[in-house]
Amino acid sequence: MSLQTQDAHAEEIVEFQELVKAADVSELTLIKGKLATPNQKYFLGLGKVEEVLEAVNALEANVVIVNHELSPSQNRNLERFLKVRVVDRTALILDIFAQRAESFEGKLQVELAQLTHISSRLVRMWTHLDSLRGGSVGLRGPGESQLEMDKRMIGLRIKQLKIKLEKVQQTRAQGQALRNRLGVPVVALVGYTNAGKSSLFNRLTDAGTYVEDKLFATLDPKHRTLFLENIGDVVLIDTVGFISKLPHELVTAFHSTLQSAADADLLLEVIDAGDPEREFKSEQVANVLVDIGAEAVPRIQVNNKIDLLENVEPHVIYNDEQQPSAVWISAEKDLGIQALKDAIGDYFKDQHVTKNVVLPPSQGRLRAKLFALNAVKNESVNEQGEFVMALLMHKAEWDRLLKHDVDAQKYLN
Repeated sequence: MSLQTQDAHAEEIVEFQELVKAADVSELTLIKGKLATPNQKYFLGLGKVEEVLEAVNALEANVVIVNHELSPSQNRNLERFLKVRVVDRTALILDIFAQRAESFEGKLQVELAQLTHISSRLVRMWTHLDSLRGGSVGLRGPGESQLEMDKRMIGLRIKQLKIKLEKVQQTRAQGQALRNRLGVPVVALVGYTNAGKSSLFNRLTDAGTYVEDKLFATLDPKHRTLFLENIGDVVLIDTVGFISKLPHELVTAFHSTLQSAADADLLLEVIDAGDPEREFKSEQVANVLVDIGAEAVPRIQVNNKIDLLENVEPHVIYNDEQQPSAVWISAEKDLGIQALKDAIGDYFKDQHVTKNVVLPPSQGRLRAKLFALNAVKNESVNEQGEFVMALLMHKAEWDRLLKHDVDAQKYLN
């Protein structure tokens, strides 16, 4: 059984129902209600709570899901009144994430988010010991003792998880540093969940990522290499889909995963072009990007699923600086994919230096350095024994090389 206030945006209701479906829960009914001010005890008004109780009994429901975040006391009070389990929006999303996490890091992050959520709801969980509380000698305060034990155990586990995640994050940072040193651009796919990110990721990289018409069908970020003409290799990352009102526990726990978007050189914001709520969802994506510190990363809007629209052909829109700002494609039908690749290449071409140079045999040190920087895209040896090299380097790395290497200044200029 699902609960939703009537003043919610229409898309929020649809999204809520999709979340319930993604959690593999059968929805028996959807109860809506107006709510000017949340009730301190139940969140819902007393009349609405009684209506829900009637529906629970009539439909023999065993869980009530509320599309709002409940305080610990509101959650407990509702469960006592309704005599069934009550799940709020945050717990629902955490449950979905727990089902979908596959990687070691993803599982750690989900567990951390769940324990962080649970730790705020331990107060008076041990009500079955209340009858023992009072002034009885030898029995004073066992409820508090059990509570403190739970808090210590959860606190210890949270500490352990944070240590493990910090190590994973250090490994991620090392990989990012290596890519920066080699001048490999990083492109991250972001967007509202179910917009077609994984389908596009598969189309661009032949990755074979699991795709299903369900929220959070894939959870763990995927990394693949994409080769672009005149640019070379770029790292493409498929991130977890965003939703409105992303729970704070998830933003915090998944910070290292979402950090891949903040660290990217370019974001591809994938949008369902035919979605009537596309503007609303784009706003929600922008809000999440602010939360993770990625609002300043350049973005190209990728309007997907144009095969479902009439009279829309693949095309690219450029801004006043002649940089690509929007691309219209269909990942499923392979429409406009090359145009998207060209647009990504156009964005990065001004940040890379392409140059053909000739090095004498005596410049083995400089040649080795260019290979170490992954700058050599092609090499041959001419009749004089000289190295004829086609170079592609990130502009910042190129400038740094010329600034600090005398031989580079002589032979590469």
